[in-house]
Amino acid sequence: MVKVITKIGNSQGLLLDAPLMEMLHLKVGDQVNIEVHDGGTATLTPIRPRPDSAAVKAAIAGVVKDYAKTLSRLA
Repeated sequence: MVKVITKIGNSQGLLLDAPLMEMLHLKVGDQVNIEVHDGGTATLTPIRPRPDSAAVKAAIAGVVKDYAKTLSRLA
């Protein structure tokens, strides 16, 4: 995908259109990390909050409860 650097006020920037934002699961206000590599390439990585351990445990408990019959057959 080719994007053009445009002037935005006194700065320059890349505009990300709605389909690209959707593909990247980004929304306005999200933070991204930009890593510059040797040779001049760059990687843009969304910064996602990590769920706390209580939320992970609750999600696992919900899956185990919902699929208890299937899980017992697989054991």
